[in-house]
Amino acid sequence: MVIIGSGPSGWTAAIYAARANLEPVVYVGVAKQDPGPILPGGQLMLTTEVENYPGFPDGIAGPEMMMKFEQQARRFGTSVVGEDIVKCDFSSDGSPHTLHASDGSTIRAHAVIISTGATANWLGLESEMKLAMSGGGVSACAVCDGALPTFRDQPLAVIGGGDTALEEATYLTKFGSKVYIIHRRDALRGSKVMQERFLSSDNAEVLWNKVVTDCLSAPDEHGNEKLTAIKLKDTVTGEESELEVKGMFVAIGHTPATKFLRETALEFDDMGYIDLKTRSSDTNIEGVFAAGDVADADYRQAITAAGMGCQAAIDAEHWLGDKGLN
Repeated sequence: MVIIGSGPSGWTAAIYAARANLEPVVYVGVAKQDPGPILPGGQLMLTTEVENYPGFPDGIAGPEMMMKFEQQARRFGTSVVGEDIVKCDFSSDGSPHTLHASDGSTIRAHAVIISTGATANWLGLESEMKLAMSGGGVSACAVCDGALPTFRDQPLAVIGGGDTALEEATYLTKFGSKVYIIHRRDALRGSKVMQERFLSSDNAEVLWNKVVTDCLSAPDEHGNEKLTAIKLKDTVTGEESELEVKGMFVAIGHTPATKFLRETALEFDDMGYIDLKTRSSDTNIEGVFAAGDVADADYRQAITAAGMGCQAAIDAEHWLGDKGLN
């Protein structure tokens, strides 16, 4: 068994597969796939504090959590390879699938679990990524980070105009003193119901025809750079301004990490996610399974990804057993 990807779904699949003596090999990636950044450990490597994963009552840093997942998988005999899988030749006749790694090696596996996740779409600002990587007040997941103490009773900004942005902004109104939606046009793309829900909050406001051009920061009492304001540019007049906020949440969509699979016979949905037609992890190709955000456009949470990783390992084990391969 080969597991492609090393976020919560990949490591959970590895734990279950290793304990079932399936000798899984995890290709963790090397942050070179496109789109990026795709990090070994997944998007949790960009999350400084995880407070909503059961079992960690005091919270835990995202990178530390992924390290613990990896340690647990290795404990049961998982092999770990620090390379990307860059091409897949999936068989249709029941023979092992052929995978090509970034170091030029070729691997054959009866069962493959794809858990490469989905990457948040960012604005592309150097200051944005710097603060996102350091926990300085920039995030791509309000549900993950919005309830953290650093954002409570503070002015917050959500970038976007679709249902995701409206949902995240509405969630943040429970915590922020003021929540701004920054939208590049003069009308939101999200549903009327979601718009009404957000605008019904006393601390909600939309700033129309605005784009973010920079994130401003200053060191806190511990010397860590924290977001203090964002620079805005009016898309109609060109006028520039600054908006004081302590948190910026980018909600302009996600891109599933499936580019390396596009030449295969795998089926995808309209948004590019691997299409799972049932509650199982089965794809349309025998012996190929998918787990986590690469096949989940709705929840995108560590715990749901881990649950899907569990499913994929169990589904793969049953499939291998039915074929007499384990």
